Amino acid sequence: MSGPRLVDFDGGRLVPGLVALALFGVLAAVFLTANLGSPTGFPGGGSIVASIGYLMFNLPEQAAYGGEQFLVAFEIIDLVLVAAIVGAIMLARRESEGSVMTALTDGGRDLGRSLRGEADDDEGGAD
Repeated sequence: MSGPRLVDFDGGRLVPGLVALALFGVLAAVFLTANLGSPTGFPGGGSIVASIGYLMFNLPEQAAYGGEQFLVAFEIIDLVLVAAIVGAIMLARRESEGSVMTALTDGGRDLGRSLRGEADDDEGGAD
C-alpha cells in the first residue's frame, strides 16, 4: 500500500497527536466552564471614534472616553500587524545560495555574475 496511513504506530506520531488532542480538550473545558460575566460596553452616548481621534492628538478633555479603555485593542492590533510584517518578510526572503550578507561583503560581484549568467570561477586576480 503506497498511500498515506491514517494511524502510524511505528512513526512516533501517535503520542504527540494524543497529547495535542488532550490539550485541546482541557482548553475547551476551561473556556466552556469559565464564568466571564456580562459585557458592559461603553457608558453614555459618546462617540468612540471621536474619542480615539481626540486622544491621538492629546486632547483628553474633549474625549468622551479615557485612553485606557482602548489599550488592549491597540496592543492586539499591534501584535497582529507585527506578525504580518514578519511573515511577509519571511515569504519575500530569497531561497537561493547568495544571501544579503554575501552581497554586502563582496560588493555584489557574485550577485552580478549570477544575474549576467557568467561562470562563478575564481581566477585569483583582483577585480
